[in-house]
Amino acid sequence: MRKNVDMTERRPPGLGYESWIDRQISEAEKRGKFDGLSTAGKLTLVQRGLRSLAPGSLATTGGAEPAAEVAVIVPAEDDERLARAAAGLAREMADSLAGFHVTIGRSRRATDSVDLYRAGSEARLAVNVGEAEGRPLLAFEDTGAYRLLLPAMSDDPAELERFYAETIQPLADYDEQYETELVTTVEAYLDNDGNVAATAKQLFTHRHTVRYRLERVRELCGHDVSSTEGREKLGLGLKAMRVLGIASPRGPALEPGAGGGKVARPGED
Repeated sequence: MRKNVDMTERRPPGLGYESWIDRQISEAEKRGKFDGLSTAGKLTLVQRGLRSLAPGSLATTGGAEPAAEVAVIVPAEDDERLARAAAGLAREMADSLAGFHVTIGRSRRATDSVDLYRAGSEARLAVNVGEAEGRPLLAFEDTGAYRLLLPAMSDDPAELERFYAETIQPLADYDEQYETELVTTVEAYLDNDGNVAATAKQLFTHRHTVRYRLERVRELCGHDVSSTEGREKLGLGLKAMRVLGIASPRGPALEPGAGGGKVARPGED
């Protein structure tokens, strides 16, 4: 991030900052399915897309190989031009990388180089939330309540990580170990305002299965989703997970002793 500030101190004010993350491409590279796209290749695609959309833009990666993130600084006199550049690049990347998911996060416009750190944090938050929610393009101002977590993400991410560890991480770890869907069930339950029948319908499972999963949630993390406090903490825990860029675990319920997501209670066969 500091490199970006140094690079742009010589440029006139009126800058926009955007961050592109493409984790799925990086994962494909690791599996050997997309060997042709190196860090330089990703930069070239972004720069080519911006050449006509926003001349004078700067793009860089974090330097890791394979890089999953490209940060872009776009000279923009107003928010409308910045939004057009983001939308245009989203189309260019979708055409160039058919079959892969690209998420674009856009910050608010920065009018001075000293604002670039703030803008970079906004773009990172937007791209993490956009990726978690399956949205290819998301502006920081459209992230809703997630904006309230920006200071924690920027200034004290360790506190945000601790809150995640106290709420959602035990469920995510359990899902990873047993291929259950506790995190997904909590997400669906909260999205459906605590309605078990609607949650079961969304997840294509039985209401009893949803109740078993929610009971396991209480046992693992100590938060009861049937209480207002429990729902608030788990909801914030999910937001913390997305802001931190932690992927939600997915998978069928294959835990030993479980059937269709039903988790056996202690003492049950």
